[in-house]
Amino acid sequence: MKIITISIFPEMLEQMWAYGIVHRSIASQLVSAISVNLRDFADGKHKITDDRPYGGGCGMVMKPEPLASAIRWAKTENPNVPCILMSPQGRPFNQKLAQKMALYPGMILVCGRYEGVDERICRNYIDDEISIGDYILTGGELAAMVVMEAVIRLIPGALGGEDSAEKDSFENQLLEHEHFTRPRCFEGESVPDVLLSGNHSQIKEWRQESTLIRTFLKRRDMLEKRIFSPAEYTILKNWRQEIDAIIETQSVSGADSLSGSK
Repeated sequence: MKIITISIFPEMLEQMWAYGIVHRSIASQLVSAISVNLRDFADGKHKITDDRPYGGGCGMVMKPEPLASAIRWAKTENPNVPCILMSPQGRPFNQKLAQKMALYPGMILVCGRYEGVDERICRNYIDDEISIGDYILTGGELAAMVVMEAVIRLIPGALGGEDSAEKDSFENQLLEHEHFTRPRCFEGESVPDVLLSGNHSQIKEWRQESTLIRTFLKRRDMLEKRIFSPAEYTILKNWRQEIDAIIETQSVSGADSLSGSK
């Protein structure tokens, strides 16, 4: 995958490429990354990339000429890939979109600044707009980093293990199970015995149940649209039986009589 970013602060993006999974992916040639300084495409002594908005108002707007020149250059270097603007007005970025983008041969990421980008650039040069959340950042560099991190780690070979990305939260519309490491006992709390048993079948069952519990407690909305596997369905049925038994115990203790007297 070939990624070209366009920014007035290219050093921010280049710093990210020097660490972790992104760095290893570049070093192993799974990914190539180029950061373009938008000012290199601006005219004049001061290389100005912004100007006052027509119609008045606060803030500045990114000028169309340098952006158009930079995008044209990027499309020559990286043809037949989408040009994406990081924008709070874009479609929401999520794991499903990251999976789709991981199949792209490359992408051009435009990092906006100031109050926004001249609309003529959006209409004529931008293929897609992406938002990482309903909040405002000073610029699109951090958003571009988030997108690159989420996408690159999904490229086969980037994480090392064949199924590492497949077991992440959201990959199967569930949150990931609990994790534990050494020491075995920390501040009086021990690692679950099943994880020390060496029984891979029991460990798998424990992780399935842990995944469902976490998702139910933290993101119940993810379960409402899910089609459960037979193993997951069995876990949920067992929960229901246990809950029914607890309710029955409370009924015997008089909870029903209290509620019925209201």
